[in-house]
Amino acid sequence: MTPIDGAMILTSAEMRAAESAAIAEGETVDSLMTRAGEGVASAVRRLAAGSPILIVCGPGNNGGDGYVAARTLRAAGLEVSVAAVGEPQSEAAARARSAWTGEVSSIETAQSAPIVVDALFGTGLTRPIAPDLRHQMMRLAGYAKLSVAVDVPSGVETDTGANLGAMPVHLTLALGAMKPAHVLYPAAAIAGTVRLISLGLRTESRARALYRPGAFVPTDSTHKYGRGMVAIIGGSMPGAAVLAAEAAMRAGAGYALLLTDQTACDGPSAVVGKAWSVDTLADKRIGAVLIGPGLGRDLRAKQCLDAALASGHMLVIDGDALHLLAGARLERLRERGDAVLTPHAGEFEVLFGAPAGSKIDATRDAARRSGSHVVFKGADTVISTPNEDVVVASRANPWLSTAGTGDVLAGAIGAMVAGPIDPAWSVPAGVWLHQEAARRLGGAFIADDLAFALTAARAAL
Repeated sequence: MTPIDGAMILTSAEMRAAESAAIAEGETVDSLMTRAGEGVASAVRRLAAGSPILIVCGPGNNGGDGYVAARTLRAAGLEVSVAAVGEPQSEAAARARSAWTGEVSSIETAQSAPIVVDALFGTGLTRPIAPDLRHQMMRLAGYAKLSVAVDVPSGVETDTGANLGAMPVHLTLALGAMKPAHVLYPAAAIAGTVRLISLGLRTESRARALYRPGAFVPTDSTHKYGRGMVAIIGGSMPGAAVLAAEAAMRAGAGYALLLTDQTACDGPSAVVGKAWSVDTLADKRIGAVLIGPGLGRDLRAKQCLDAALASGHMLVIDGDALHLLAGARLERLRERGDAVLTPHAGEFEVLFGAPAGSKIDATRDAARRSGSHVVFKGADTVISTPNEDVVVASRANPWLSTAGTGDVLAGAIGAMVAGPIDPAWSVPAGVWLHQEAARRLGGAFIADDLAFALTAARAAL
């Protein structure tokens, strides 16, 4: 049972392919089921602390995993009861059921226990759970002090994270690999804490869970421009640009240049203020240009965005600039490359239309169409490179739902991509710093607090 940071995320089809490859090399469905059930049993045994356990088994292989877990837990001396929904429908599940020598009750007559394990339905579910079955599961889990799902909570769609009537659980034990439902909402909220049970499979995926990044650490010979110079183009709401500039400095940028219609800078003294003109972007020391926070959507804002697109610098495009990017400017962006787009759901739809498929699918499609790195923000933030490598950051602090936190994220990403590290690494690093700063604050913070907290988050790397 291991944490999920950096773990591969496999779709249902990719997981089936991994299992099929293992079987082609000598494994059997039964041996994989035994390994899965014993892994579940090991995790539950450690958490149960001797408490009685109820395992609810479905008719498929997920239920087979449950029967194996029940047998293993009873052999270890724990009090285990089993409830079933129908007879096993696969040969392997039927063999697992026959190896369980204890009683099997119906879910309607089952009595709850302090530990309830959901082994009803696995990754193949695509239709809603019947209301009466959901009611029974809610009844049983309602009396439990710990509820555990095997692979995925029964009632979520594995590849999209849609809720088909799932019961929330405290812990989900992902079998063999992470699935999209473990990190995409609303399923991620239902899954509780997610931990990985290794099945020894060779897995391949171009999607991973967010991971703690390594860090570019200054050396004795590093100068401020070597750490990265970020130019932030301000607009009609100057506070947003100031937040982004402070965030860039605290996330590790060596120089933050705030370009506004005023020569004075109201932000931290470390941020350099300069009057905006197209010529200010000619500075070859600029590592990244951030445009969008507080920019506005007037003629001046459009001229600023056109100047940024015409520059040769890496761009971070956020907020208002995303609205102005739609149409011909998006095509210009695709031709030039070297950009990071950071839309929330509304901005995403303006640029790319209503998302199709899972959020992972939609973000990959947007990155391919724009030729840019796309950070599709939300409670689950999906990051895709132009060649469709994906990182998913889930379970963001809900207190981030306050004005200005997106500007702070844009500044953190700006700092990361302005430095010497490839954007495939540096963009997820900016997202990690933002989430870590929020984690350290806990709750009831404002965006100014979040920008300040980036200092400690960056220093911790």
